[in-house]
Amino acid sequence: MTTDVRSETPLRANLIAGALSEEGTAVDSVNPSTSEVIGQFVQADRAQVERAIAAARRAFDTTDWSTDPRTRFALLNRLADQLSLRAAEIGAMLSRENGKLERETMWEAATSVEWLRYSAGTALTAGHGTAEEVQPGVFFRSAPAATGVAGIISPWNSPIILTIRALGPALAAGCTVVVKLPGQTGLTNAILSDIVASAGFPEGVVNIFSESANVGAPLLVSSPQVDVVNYTGSTAVGRVIAREASATLKRVGLELGGKTPLVVFEDADLDLAVATIVAALTVMNGQFCVTGSRVLVHRSVAGRLREALVAAISSLNPGPSDDPASDLGPLIDAASAARVDALVTAAEAYGTMLVRGGRITDERRPGGAYYRPSLVEVERLDVPLVQEEIFGPVQTFEVFDDEDDAIRRANATPYGLGAAVFTRSSLRAQRVARRIESGMVWSNCWAVLSEKFEQGGLKQSGYGYLCGPGAIREFQSLRVFVESVPPPA
Repeated sequence: MTTDVRSETPLRANLIAGALSEEGTAVDSVNPSTSEVIGQFVQADRAQVERAIAAARRAFDTTDWSTDPRTRFALLNRLADQLSLRAAEIGAMLSRENGKLERETMWEAATSVEWLRYSAGTALTAGHGTAEEVQPGVFFRSAPAATGVAGIISPWNSPIILTIRALGPALAAGCTVVVKLPGQTGLTNAILSDIVASAGFPEGVVNIFSESANVGAPLLVSSPQVDVVNYTGSTAVGRVIAREASATLKRVGLELGGKTPLVVFEDADLDLAVATIVAALTVMNGQFCVTGSRVLVHRSVAGRLREALVAAISSLNPGPSDDPASDLGPLIDAASAARVDALVTAAEAYGTMLVRGGRITDERRPGGAYYRPSLVEVERLDVPLVQEEIFGPVQTFEVFDDEDDAIRRANATPYGLGAAVFTRSSLRAQRVARRIESGMVWSNCWAVLSEKFEQGGLKQSGYGYLCGPGAIREFQSLRVFVESVPPPA
């Protein structure tokens, strides 16, 4: 389902104190497949963000939201119902706004419903702690409780599911919430705000604003009325958030950049490896925190894998996000395509171009931010294509000699978010996975996720976890109560 909003008034992307707001500045939304304006949305200003924070604070301090798990369970399920009813609509709009293929955005919308229902279930046990009589007549009891107001800062590459991934556990814990959504997906944000409004949360419990002016996010981080901030995005911005949040000592959760190594051993199923490596390059058009940006292969099979990957990547067909024939869509904008191309051009000085991609403008793809994928063979580890998150469809091809060499190369970057290992040996897969410094390691697959298990990174890929039973703890504080009961008279 595609909604043409060009003739409509700017969409209300901001939900503040229980009402969709028309206040703010009208901003264009651009389709990166064509570079055409497809509509407008209302961007929040500083005053609206301050109102949103105040509304969330008031709702937390003056209502029973944090102490009523059954209401939280019911409303999270109602939100899942409303999102399910409009999943096709919001999925189609996201594809138009950020260039991801429709099959990917439809998956994102549908999976967000499942993740919400999981979070709803955790609301019923959110307050469960432990109790023990540690010595005669002395009883200890731990009691987790909502931390307070949560600020959630979501990225443009997957704004639906990455918002839900944090919003669900925050609400389940009993926090009230202010969500900052990216300006690149303002029309999608407006649909999401409308869906949340239709779920019937009490006034001020969920507040949402959209902006690209870099005003709202700093306010969430600096405000003493916000108790916890969760951010998904670049490592550079994550460092700034961690530094600024320290002024109020608020809790921070960060899922940041990645540099996912795909390690192919000599006994791997090469057909499976090739198919998975290509998917790891093209999903989200290479703009994914766990994009498979490094291919590490054992020397004995490097020739076969190199030949197969060159053929597969050379045949990829970038195209419009709504075209079923497209293997990947455009990057988020022309500036991103130019930035990626500059990194590949610079790599000509230290690498061998196995597949030289580049920007595309032709009759089928006029004006879009398209980038044909690149594969660059490198030996050095101290080069930008190895050390920096590219956020585009570019892979390095690196050869290793043995298991220790593979692990040394895999761990040679500052990042530790995702990794994948390809081998027919389960023992080797487990052994290597334990030695790779990564929060998530896949064996003979890639980017398989579940709402029932935590997601998070090591090293400069951040700290804190979302999804799984650990997610709710990101939004809770623990109190311990001790009672001494005198013996009966």
